[in-house]
Amino acid sequence: QVQLTESGGGLVQPGDSLRLSCTASGYTFSTYNMAWYRQPPGKEREFVAAVNWGGGASAYADSVKPRFTISRDNAKNTVYLQMDSLKPEDTAVYYCARDQTPYNWPLRRFKADDYWGRGTQVTVSS
Repeated sequence: QVQLTESGGGLVQPGDSLRLSCTASGYTFSTYNMAWYRQPPGKEREFVAAVNWGGGASAYADSVKPRFTISRDNAKNTVYLQMDSLKPEDTAVYYCARDQTPYNWPLRRFKADDYWGRGTQVTVSS
């Protein structure tokens, strides 16, 4: 079965950096677009960034440009989110997600499949 496991969160100060990781299993990782979402306290889950199956194309929410960078390593079945210049408003539980359809294109057609991990907490506070 599809499993997604996020890690790398923590408590940091404004301006710090973190790198999140998401390891996937149970399917052919290299054929699906991947994305990061986040859920701030008391709010709905929101899109953060997506990367296509090969890693050559990416998309970001305006709120994280150009501070965040999404990447993937298909040999390790892992997608990353490098977060720089963190702000208190970046505080949230971060989740990774798989696209519903393999080789979905263009990337703006990304639609998260119904597989979610436990997420990883990121807290930005002084």
